[in-house]
Amino acid sequence: MGICTNPDTGNLNYAERIFRYIQDPSLFIYNLLIKEFTKKNMLRKSVWLFAQLREDRLFPDYFTYPFVLKAIGRLQMVSDGRKIHGLIIATGLEFDSYTRNSLMDMYADFGHTNTLQRLFKETLDKDIICWNILLSGYTRCRKFSDALLVYRQMEKGNGVRPDEATVVITLSVCIALQNLELGKELHYYISKELEFTTVLGNALMDMYAKCGSLILARQVFDEMQIKNVISWTTIVSGYVNCGKLHEARELFERSPTKDVVLWTTMINGNVQFSHFDEALALFNDMQNRKVKPDKFTVVTLLTGCAQLGALEQGRWVHGYIEDNNVVMDVVVSTALIDMYAKCGCMDKSLEIFRRTKKKDTASWTALICGFAMNGQTNKALELFSQMEHCGGKPDDITFIGVLSACSHGGLVEEGCCYFDSMKRTHKIEPKIEHYGCLVDLFGRAGLLDEAERLIDTIPNFSDDVLLPLWSSLLGACRIHRNVHMGERVARRILGMESSNSGIHSLAANLYAAADRWEDVTKVRRKMKDLGIKKTPGCSSIEVNGVFHEFLVADSSHPKARESYALLLDMLGLLLSSQENVIDGSI
Repeated sequence: MGICTNPDTGNLNYAERIFRYIQDPSLFIYNLLIKEFTKKNMLRKSVWLFAQLREDRLFPDYFTYPFVLKAIGRLQMVSDGRKIHGLIIATGLEFDSYTRNSLMDMYADFGHTNTLQRLFKETLDKDIICWNILLSGYTRCRKFSDALLVYRQMEKGNGVRPDEATVVITLSVCIALQNLELGKELHYYISKELEFTTVLGNALMDMYAKCGSLILARQVFDEMQIKNVISWTTIVSGYVNCGKLHEARELFERSPTKDVVLWTTMINGNVQFSHFDEALALFNDMQNRKVKPDKFTVVTLLTGCAQLGALEQGRWVHGYIEDNNVVMDVVVSTALIDMYAKCGCMDKSLEIFRRTKKKDTASWTALICGFAMNGQTNKALELFSQMEHCGGKPDDITFIGVLSACSHGGLVEEGCCYFDSMKRTHKIEPKIEHYGCLVDLFGRAGLLDEAERLIDTIPNFSDDVLLPLWSSLLGACRIHRNVHMGERVARRILGMESSNSGIHSLAANLYAAADRWEDVTKVRRKMKDLGIKKTPGCSSIEVNGVFHEFLVADSSHPKARESYALLLDMLGLLLSSQENVIDGSI
């Protein structure tokens, strides 16, 4: 009796122990346990039970296969999935609708859309579940155009009528394709054909917010009779992503229930827009309200610390993770590696990396980019070699770190080799960032002609995307005092973006480096005539765990007077020191 009731209470470990004492468990018991293990996401246990069932010479039925196929699909056990498919055919269950739908779902998990489509076409009696699995499969495999075609076929009839699940899946397609018109069409269909549920309202809000229509998202939210925490999180997230933190905070405070996801959404919004003190205040409030932060909350805070270089705050978050037994999985470890690296603490970053048991591409990449950023070229490239030796798969971001390391180290030949291997060996198509690293590499080495030729041969990018690369080349022309090329590059850039203050400043600095002061004056006059003002420089510093930001000519900071007084004192000491050197007194 215990074996039947314990899964319902969630005590599966106890149920498993009882199961091991049963000498000849029936197919019913096997099916019950397989189902519960799969529902509780204990997938390998489900697969193990299926193997045991076969060893006991029992014959799986249409209650067994759906849950086993779900477990195998999620575990990406492709070879086992095909074997079980063969077994299903051999036992005559291939055309059982429940089993067949589960087979389709498994192949969708594998990303095998051709097999998914073939099974769908061979199905004689296609019910709404079968159609939805095909639609969901294409969506999960990011074949959104195919998913849209499936929805259009359903819309025309074909013996089915789109239901709630159909609409929710198709709304996610609208987001992927940024197709607001289809979203509005689905909204109309809901109002005419379906009951307006909280699930549909949440999906509609998400679609409108992510397709750039926050007004319509808010309208749906206000009209919803029943809202759950997902509803509040969706609308708060919409305002956060638009940078409207004040409105987001008002809605956040109004929410009757605040779970960890809603708290993290609000914290992430403040981190994203550099309101780090507010993010930390929310984090503290969250703990006071007895809401336990999860790994995504601490990763959000660590990301903010990394962006701002707030080392003390980052150490505090690290301490919180250790003191509160937050699981140090690869996601949290990578966030810590990245934070310490961007704060210049490479020894600590390396220590955490070495303690990370399961290293993925992101963790390798964070450390490689950290070494590159901190000018430790050889260590970055050695780590990349280790990554390849250990079977790690570098991605496009990894190569940005590698090429950046080569640029900082002046390794032109090596950089070109890595760039070539990225395309040939790893089949990664270069992005504008990779070309930017190569242009920077050539520019630093004084190979200006090579840099110019490279930019001219870059395929499939518009002028505005290439603008940073031309600006980088212009900066290299200034450093190497190549006024002739600099003038040519400047004319080309100014034709693309005449209002960019940085480019005009680069051109002026180029002329200044060559002592061509009349040309400097002309550029400054042109900036004045066009009403172009140089964007003020910005500096930041962390003092006693508090983050301070300063703009050029900004006197609004409460400590501005003391800061300027100290700066003048330091300047006086420097000038005095120089005079003493000149006088020979030092």
